[in-house]
Amino acid sequence: MMMWSNFFMQEEDRRRAAVGLRRARGQQRSGLTPERQGKIKLALLVATVGATLSVLSVGTEFWVELNTYKANGSAVCDAAHMGLWKVCTKRLWQADVPAGRETCGPAELPGEANCTYFKFFTTGENACIFQRTTKKEVNLAAAVIAVLGLAVMALGCLCVIMVLSKGAEFLLRVGAICFGLSGLLLFVSLEVFRHSVQALLQRVSPEPPPAPPLTYEYSWSLGCGLGAGLVLLLGGGCFLLLTMPSWPWGSLCPKRVQQVT
Repeated sequence: MMMWSNFFMQEEDRRRAAVGLRRARGQQRSGLTPERQGKIKLALLVATVGATLSVLSVGTEFWVELNTYKANGSAVCDAAHMGLWKVCTKRLWQADVPAGRETCGPAELPGEANCTYFKFFTTGENACIFQRTTKKEVNLAAAVIAVLGLAVMALGCLCVIMVLSKGAEFLLRVGAICFGLSGLLLFVSLEVFRHSVQALLQRVSPEPPPAPPLTYEYSWSLGCGLGAGLVLLLGGGCFLLLTMPSWPWGSLCPKRVQQVT
């Protein structure tokens, strides 16, 4: 029994030694030191925050709020909020609206809501909001650019994961470019959406009833998109710095040599 136990212990030690040797060879072949892996993971954490904010922004419909005025001679007032994919109209009680506010809202107040997805994604029809029609080409462009930004961002995440798992360090520069490009695409989507809101306010329907006067204010989903674009650009910049050689930084910040007396 003692002989068999010693045999199994020796086999287990050989197996652990072989696994450790393979890991050491893989790390040596990839050239990723533990310090460099920590820097890449920290930059990936920054990019992950931007990715989370961008998904939250694109998936929600609080990009802009459209509010009618309270002084309409009724106990209720109408408001709406919209995003890239759908619009929600709400009928609010004026007693719930803050007293110092001239317009109906905010849209987060409880009320009778009616949410519909935009039909120009399926049938190509414009949406009608408070006797105003959307300009579907601009809305479609904003949505397509946002989805393209998410796809590029996912590709950047995949590149960084391949760097950490397989040691393919050449993909780090590709990931940096992908994260920076996704941030820029998100900014372009925000700007195109802003133009779609301006087009909506100007395209007043001539058919009765008359269109009520509106005010608009950008909401928290658009703020999340703006923050996501900035964080993604920051993450892409961090990855790009990690791909640069160390000798320029060493010449700018030379190490002090201590003289032994």
